[in-house]
Amino acid sequence: MPVGPALGLRANLAQFILLVAVNALVGGTLGQERTVLPLLATQTFHLGLYTSALTYILAFGVAKAGMNYFAGTLSDRFGRKPVLLAGWLVALPVPALLIFGPSWGWIVAANVLLGMSQGLTWSTTVMMKMDLVGPSRRGLAMGLNEAAGYLGLAVTALATGYIASTFGLRPGPFLVGAGYIGLGLGLSALRVRETRDHARVEAEGHLDAHALAHGGLTSREVFTLTSFRDRSLSAVSQAGMVNNLNDGLAWGLFPVLFASAGLSLDQIGILAAVYPAVWGAGQLFTGAASDRWGRKFLIASGMLLQAVALIMVARGHSFGIWLAAAALLGLGTAMVYPTLLAAIGDVAHPVWRARSVGVYRLWRDGGFAVGALLSGFLADLYGIPAAVVVVAALTAVSGVVVALRMRGGDHVRAS
Repeated sequence: MPVGPALGLRANLAQFILLVAVNALVGGTLGQERTVLPLLATQTFHLGLYTSALTYILAFGVAKAGMNYFAGTLSDRFGRKPVLLAGWLVALPVPALLIFGPSWGWIVAANVLLGMSQGLTWSTTVMMKMDLVGPSRRGLAMGLNEAAGYLGLAVTALATGYIASTFGLRPGPFLVGAGYIGLGLGLSALRVRETRDHARVEAEGHLDAHALAHGGLTSREVFTLTSFRDRSLSAVSQAGMVNNLNDGLAWGLFPVLFASAGLSLDQIGILAAVYPAVWGAGQLFTGAASDRWGRKFLIASGMLLQAVALIMVARGHSFGIWLAAAALLGLGTAMVYPTLLAAIGDVAHPVWRARSVGVYRLWRDGGFAVGALLSGFLADLYGIPAAVVVVAALTAVSGVVVALRMRGGDHVRAS
């Protein structure tokens, strides 16, 4: 039997709860932008083309995707906690750049740093929770992790929408983000403990023949296996990319669409908050459900549900329709998001799991960049509703790919 730190949620409950709180702050740091930045682009900096306005999402997506990949490699080499601290340190200048930036280039630069920070901090909290709980509660752990992050995002999007409508687009909303960064850095430095030894304990007790055969993969081999060769890992990676493609669309263009229809800042803030709120709360249930029911069904059906919600957004013209669509989009995403991460953890060997998570998150958050370019280009040519319809079609196709390619028995059932 392996000797070392105990695995399991109950054995590591205090540290697990602390990491949930830290990830809520990570999500809140991103949430400071969700309502405000699209309006800042059009109303303060007077950017006319959607492709120009969405450059901040492109910058964010590229930076976050790259850091996701390196976070896995760095955390295997140096440990999880140093990477988490580095992520918070990178975020320190972001609120000042957003508050005082005199040109759009400053906002784009802030989002490069924010993307780097999110890639390091969010990836590391995912890995640390996987390390702590072991295989039997992986879906539950990912559900709690992602729920915390996106509920933090939702609450902050709602709060900053109110602050912006009352006090203006700057500086109020971004002072909230500054507080989150300071608190997150302090908790991570003083209270969070290293978890890499937990992964080593799990690896020593890992008896699966397929995993043992692939236990010594190089980083290049992990990339190829996760991206293309393994049916389940590659299906998960493409679904993650398409999921964040439509999230990038929702982030960048939905507030502009709602504002053009005459909705108030308060109403836009509500819509910007409902989607991640349902997404976050739903993951409290869907992550644990995937431990018992399997990953494949939830991922495929969740992608198809997102496609339906996007069609509702494209065809809608009122606050009520858009509210229902936002809730439906959040539910579909909740079915997908923690389940994708848990599926990666099921297949990847503990020795190279952090790198596989990094590769998956590279593809997934690359979807922000693809979404910014594709939706901005289509919106400039044909309008926002047409861009939404195209993304809905891509999302539906992605769900079909999961249904056809992903193996159905890879998940570890809860005991």
